[in-house]
Parts: sequence; C-alpha cells; structure tokens
Amino acid sequence: MKKVSSTRAPRMALAAIPAAVMLGALSQPASAQALAGQSVEDRLNTLMRVVDGQQRQIHSLERQVTELEMAQRGRGVPGAGAPAGSGTVAEQPGADGLPVPLPPLAQIAPGAPAPAGTGTATGVPVNPPTPDGSNSGAASAGGLPAATDGSGAVGQTQRANEPVRTQAEQAVVQREHAPLFDHKLTMDFGISDTYYDRRQLQLSGFLALDAIFLGNINLGQTKSHQVMADLDTRYGVSDRINVDVDVPYVYRRSTFIVGGAGGAASTLSDATVSSHDIGDVNFGIYYQFVRETNALPDVVGSLRVKAPTGSSPFGEKVVQVDADNTNLVAPTRLPTGTGFWNITAGLSVLKTYDPVVLFGSVSYTYNIARSFADISSVQGQTEPATVKLGDIVQFGGGVALAFSDKDSASVSFTMALEPESKTKAPGGSYQKVPGSETTAAAMNFGLNHVVNKHLTINGSVSIGLTPDAPNFVVGVRFPYTF
Repeated sequence: MKKVSSTRAPRMALAAIPAAVMLGALSQPASAQALAGQSVEDRLNTLMRVVDGQQRQIHSLERQVTELEMAQRGRGVPGAGAPAGSGTVAEQPGADGLPVPLPPLAQIAPGAPAPAGTGTATGVPVNPPTPDGSNSGAASAGGLPAATDGSGAVGQTQRANEPVRTQAEQAVVQREHAPLFDHKLTMDFGISDTYYDRRQLQLSGFLALDAIFLGNINLGQTKSHQVMADLDTRYGVSDRINVDVDVPYVYRRSTFIVGGAGGAASTLSDATVSSHDIGDVNFGIYYQFVRETNALPDVVGSLRVKAPTGSSPFGEKVVQVDADNTNLVAPTRLPTGTGFWNITAGLSVLKTYDPVVLFGSVSYTYNIARSFADISSVQGQTEPATVKLGDIVQFGGGVALAFSDKDSASVSFTMALEPESKTKAPGGSYQKVPGSETTAAAMNFGLNHVVNKHLTINGSVSIGLTPDAPNFVVGVRFPYTF
C-alpha cells in the first residue's frame, strides 16, 4: 500500500474518527478481530472503504424500496426490488472493477453473508437494517413481509396480484357490490325518504245506452312519503363468506286528494293518513366466487330471504273520510311490509381500473304464495284468497370514479320487471289481477366520502324513469367497520 505522509495522516485520522466510532458501534466481534492485525494506517483506510461501501449499498437499497413502493401502488402489479431494465445496481465495484447488481430485496436473508462482490473489504457481511428498524428481511410497501418465489420477485402470491384499492374505491365496493370480506364486523346504519306522486282519473256514475257517461269525472291525486331507517349488521365468517341481517323501521304518510266535495267536481277535499311500524326483516349470505385480479373481475353471489314482519296491505278497509264528499275514501292505516316471504338470488360483478370502478348485477326474486283470511278493502265484506305476487327480475350496472383517496362519485341504472300478480279463491284457480304488471326503472347517483379507516358516509339520489318507480329516493348511510 502507498505510504501516507506524516502531514496527511493526522488529517485522515481526524476525518476517519467519526466513521470509526460509528462502525465500532455497529460492527460484529468478527470485524474487530480482523482489524486487530492491521497497522493504524491500513485500519483507517479499511474503515473508510467499509463505511463508504455500506453507505452506497444503503442508498441503493433505499432506491429499491422506493421503486418497490411505486410498483406496489399500481393495480395488480407485483412489486420487485430491482425491476428488469431499471439499471439499479450497487455502486461498489466487484472484483473486475464493474458495478455488481444487487440481489432482489426479498433475497437478503437475515444474518446471511452478502453475495460475492457485495461484502466489505474485511469480509464482514453487510446486513443493513430494514426500513422498520429490524433486520428481518424484505418488507413490502405496506410494511408486511413480502412473499418470494424461486425467481426472487416480490409479491407473487395471489393476494399480491389483487388490485390495491384506495379507500374511496373500497367504499364503492361496499355500497354497490358486496360486503368487504376482509372486515369481520360492519354496522351499517341508513335512512332514506321515498316519495310518490300519483294522479288518476276517477269516474263516479254509470253509462247510459252504452255510450253516454252520467256522473262525476274527477282527477284523484295521492302524495306519499315513506321514511325508512334500518340497521344492517354484517359479519365475516371467512375471507370468502359473509352473512348479514337488516332490520328496518318504516314511517309512512300519505295524502289523498279528490274532487266532488259538496257535489261539485271542481271542489277538492283531502285526507292524510300515517302509520309507523317495523318493516320486513331480511337476512342473507354472500360468497365470493372470484377475487379480482389483473384479468378477472370480482364475482360475488348472494342469497337473501325476506320475512313478512311488517304489517300487510291485505284486508285493510277503506272508509269515507269526508261526510260531504263520497268520493274521498282512505285506508285506516298504511302497511309497512309486503305481507310475503320471498327469496332473492343475485350475482354481482366488479372490476377496478384505477381510478374507475365498473360494476353490474342481476337478481331474481321468488315471491312465495300466501293465503289470507281477507283481501277485500270494502267495509263489511270478507274475501279469503291465496295471493301470488309476480316474481321479479332485476338488473343494472354503473360506473364510479374515485377523484381522491377518500372521495368518489357513481352513476348507475337499474330496472325491475314484475309480471302480473294472481289470486285464487278457495277451491278455485288462479286469476290474473288486471293492471298489476309493473316496470320500474331508475337512475341512481351516489357520492361517497371516507371519514377514517372505520367510518364512511354514502349519499345517494335515485330518480324514477317510469310511472311504476318512485318519483325519487334520497338517502344516506353510515357503514362502520371494525
């Protein structure tokens, strides 16, 4: 080794003291024994090379961690310590004087010697600590241990291949698609207001000579609000199975307006009726058939059962409300349920293309026939019958846009088709109910905001597109995940 002059030696010694102190605190006993057999000048030079080499390798590893984090932030792109073609290499030269590529980050085993060409001049292994301060090997961008395979790539497991959704996209999944399967318990409270405004022509009289109508012609109008508050409790049985139960409470208020007061068709009178009670409790089970990957969408099936716990609309009698207007009749109370058991099987699909989320669903609802002691609405009249509502086919789809990590907006279209209902008198056969076939279509708009990792606020507005759909539905939900 070249002789160092006496004037330069003190300056080099002073410059190397901090590095020597730091290395002395971090080095293993083996490195101290290796340095003991060297001269002072050789030791100083060796220590400087060791410290310099360690700093260069730490800087290289920091760049690899940064590249890993950037790769892991992609949707379904497995991260790697040194992506192909990135040119990330260790800055310390090998035996041939050329830069030696660093091994993939996940290949550096705890306590194992560094590969050839990456050790220090004294042969002491370089095992820099991981970003979390522990010498436990590679870490993923999220701070969890990274999975490896034979090629040394990071995140090659199925979980790593799944797209990494933002909090806003997770809110869309929970609202439009299915429960979040990675959460054990979710309490979802919501409140909504459904508004109907119906007008119909009412005839009170008779036909003379099969051509001339004698009597009153009135335009009747019904305005109705239905406010529903419900609590949906969801529990994750496994990472693919989720069960839930939804308990609603319903308040209904309807105003009936009709002409004919005092015998004049142009004179209006009205009556308001309100009721509140528990609604139809429903419960269901969800199963995740396919987890979303780069090529495949998320596919979830569901099976729901609704019980007739709310008050039934059948057998409710209508009475004359205004003694001066025989046209104005109204029920004594309003129903809060359908009166039927039904079973709904559904399938929903969702695909994430950050920042866009596409989703769609289809379902079939089977209404179980039920016998009632009385279905007549006329006072003093009893009419027992078996009623079979039409089975409902519903489908829809939409798109959501996450415009920040915590906020997203969505728009979707839904349509429900229900054929005619049927009634059957005791000992008779089923007869169709005229005018009972319905087609309900609506446009839905949503806005989601993530308050924190537990609480999300989901607002929605639905606008009816057909006479059988509500005029509008406005609601807000507060899912809280544990």
